[in-house]
Amino acid sequence: MPTKNSTRRWLLAACATAVLVGLSALMFRSDAPSSMKVVSKPLPPMPFVAAQAPARATPPPPVLQVSVRENYIVQAESVEAARSAVTRAGGVVTGELSIIRAVGAALDDRELEALRASDVPRLRIFEDSPVQASSPAGVLPETYYPSEVSASSLHVGGVMGRGVAVAVLDSGVWSDLGPLQTTPYATPHVLAQYDVIQARTNPTYSQTAAQQNYSQSINDLFGHGTHMSSIIASSGVATTGNFQGVAPASNLVAVRVLDSTGAGRYFDVISGIQWVLRQKLRYNIRVINLSLGAPPQSPYWDDPLDQAVMSAWASGIVVVAAAGNRGPQPMTINAPGNVPYVITVGAVTDAYHPLQPLQYQLASFSSAGPTYEGFVKPELLGMGGHILAYAPNNGTLAQQFPQWVGPFDDFTMSGTSQATAVVSGVVALMLQANPYLTPDQVKCRLMSGAHPAVTSKGTLAYTVFQQGAGLVNAHDAAYSTATNCANQGLNVSLDLAGVQHYGGRANRDSKGNYYIMSEQSTTVCSGGGLLGGLLCLVKDVLSLVPLLLDGLFWNGSYTAGSGYTWSSGYTWSSGYTWSNGYTWSSGYTWSSGYTWSTGNTYTGTDLSKQQ
Repeated sequence: MPTKNSTRRWLLAACATAVLVGLSALMFRSDAPSSMKVVSKPLPPMPFVAAQAPARATPPPPVLQVSVRENYIVQAESVEAARSAVTRAGGVVTGELSIIRAVGAALDDRELEALRASDVPRLRIFEDSPVQASSPAGVLPETYYPSEVSASSLHVGGVMGRGVAVAVLDSGVWSDLGPLQTTPYATPHVLAQYDVIQARTNPTYSQTAAQQNYSQSINDLFGHGTHMSSIIASSGVATTGNFQGVAPASNLVAVRVLDSTGAGRYFDVISGIQWVLRQKLRYNIRVINLSLGAPPQSPYWDDPLDQAVMSAWASGIVVVAAAGNRGPQPMTINAPGNVPYVITVGAVTDAYHPLQPLQYQLASFSSAGPTYEGFVKPELLGMGGHILAYAPNNGTLAQQFPQWVGPFDDFTMSGTSQATAVVSGVVALMLQANPYLTPDQVKCRLMSGAHPAVTSKGTLAYTVFQQGAGLVNAHDAAYSTATNCANQGLNVSLDLAGVQHYGGRANRDSKGNYYIMSEQSTTVCSGGGLLGGLLCLVKDVLSLVPLLLDGLFWNGSYTAGSGYTWSSGYTWSSGYTWSNGYTWSSGYTWSSGYTWSTGNTYTGTDLSKQQ
């Protein structure tokens, strides 16, 4: 019995222990952290939003349909005023262009009308016009253009553009830099790269690029930008021992404003110029190369791209722009080459006879002047026919025209784009030789050193509306001492401020002939005042009487001739006064009948063959 009792007691104790253990386990489980615990807490009271605006009492506002937005540039008295105006109209601000007191804007038709109806001082609305590279393409196995413009002779003396940076606003530079890797002094060619298109589409790009000191490669998907950069600065050495580039020791700043097809927008080019102005001291940017353009849409002073270019010139940067490939007809100069201040470049071809000047001729595609405002353009010519230069072998151009890709990752193209790059290289040489030249002085010496095409009779083979002062000559420009022969009568500061605008000396008679108006002196007197008497000034004014001097009269025709001497000994009868500026008036024959572009016409790689 004692054994049975003890066994019974042991079983009861075991059962009690098991119950206690189970209860303990349940207690511990209820305290363990889990989603269950969160749910078990009381929920905070939910805000009663519906009571604030009962659906039956106030119906919801109608949803306005937003149609397709287009890109515009909106200008006002300040960037802030332009931004506010766009926002009030319901549009979207896409970027700032403080260089011209403007913003980029995306607006549909309703927003555009609201903006136009707003009372905003100095409000101007521009279509964000397309621009494109000015280069058709072709093939040639060699290049001679540094020698053809007398740059190679300067290289021998050590003038190679050292210390001068050229900003190339184009499609970028190929990540495989090749002969653009280093200068002859083993220093980097490319100092900085900036992608305006990425900056517009990616909000974080600008900050990231700045943090990386603009050292990240942006590549060249089109091929045009690398071609321009190589013409300017390639340090590759040809089999002759000559450098392939015009200024092989110069530096490059690559600013991408054109996409993989060579097309771009006004906003991007203006934004690129704005970035260059902010960085000019950091990289010693002395030259901007603009091998691009679009047909003008308005007078130069009323065009936002032209305004940005004028700002760059006023800041001390030499701007070199392509005339365009819409020749040989008159009045075909592209914007921004229509700006009177800048150096606008037409094209010469050696007609596949390198280093034989008697075979050189004005390229038929080279755009001719005058401009709508009566200015003689281009100022001068550069080599622009079948130009060979380093370029990507996998870009859009190389894929479209594989037959024009050379064996050394080079490519051949023709156009005023190439001629412009040649002249930009020459400017870099000039600024190494004389770093203190102003943009106006550079332009003056380029013109005074140029060699015009002259017939066997000693007369000009082409008018000033076609060849300007003639073919650029690097040696004569670099060592010229000419002064006060460019942009006379113009004031870029007053122009930008809207105080004064200017016209040139060109006009057209009733028969369609273009001529240079003669200049007459007249006396203007004003009197009275506290001291009494008259104050008289002698002022030069323009007359509709033609100035009948050599090369200043043109019937608009083009002759594909050769056998001309590109002479350094030609004497201009009246200096370069045909390039002077005067207070703008509407006394030009075409003033009321000129057809402006709508901004939808593209120029660029549109020639079927090389010259």
